[in-house]
Amino acid sequence: MISEKAILLISCQDSSGIVAEISHFISTYNGNIIHSDQHNDDASNTFFMRIEWNLNGFTIPKEKIAQAFEAIAIKFNMSWELEFSSEKTKMAIFVSKYDHCLYELLLRNRAGELDADIVQIISNHEDARKIAEYFDIPYEVFKITKETKKEQEDREIELLDSKGADLIVLARYMQVLSPEFEEHFRNRIINIHHSFLPAFIGAKPYHQAYARGVKIIGATCHYVTEDLDQGPIIAQDVSRISHRDTVEDLVTKGKNLEKLVLSRGVKLHLQHKVHVFGNKTVVFD
Repeated sequence: MISEKAILLISCQDSSGIVAEISHFISTYNGNIIHSDQHNDDASNTFFMRIEWNLNGFTIPKEKIAQAFEAIAIKFNMSWELEFSSEKTKMAIFVSKYDHCLYELLLRNRAGELDADIVQIISNHEDARKIAEYFDIPYEVFKITKETKKEQEDREIELLDSKGADLIVLARYMQVLSPEFEEHFRNRIINIHHSFLPAFIGAKPYHQAYARGVKIIGATCHYVTEDLDQGPIIAQDVSRISHRDTVEDLVTKGKNLEKLVLSRGVKLHLQHKVHVFGNKTVVFD
């Protein structure tokens, strides 16, 4: 039987004694530390830490750990989160017509690689309904136009809140979310997009890349902010391109990158390994 684990994420101004204090807290109550990672940002003098310990034999009841840790958090003026491995993140997926990222997330979750509770799929098209039905996940279509955008997003928020959604993943959802929607789910919306060296915007980016003879294509997984595609980056990867590659080859390689990088970023978030810091992230190993 796998024992439940507690995961503590903290950030605060760096000072001496932080690691010792946290380690002492865990050991005092018979906790066994499994993973511990830390980072110091010299430019801002900020200390980051992720520490994970086994709750088997831990003498503080799970529901009282946060209360017990509060004194340490106040002492160092910490921003902190306490998570538990047994509590699955409730995830919603937004998708339009491209379904490769949707399939990747659903299959990896079914295989236990992501370990999320996918509570809803939302789209602006009917195309992916059969996929949702096959995986037995509720599917709702919200047609988005300039005139209906505000009303439809309000309905989406109401639905997501009723499902208790903790995380929203844009699996090639071809709509720009409003600042109000983004603010409601701040640092809880993950997006994937192509990123080239050089970058290409607009329609048919892979065709543009082919025409320019690029040698690298890539994909970027990031949190959504009101600045389009400028949010804190979680994961990235690239693929080499040859002069022998056709447009179809670029599209295939690009789709593979998108789905792999997106699933990697989502997994890191689900494992509570990402700390947003300004417009950057600290991603723990």
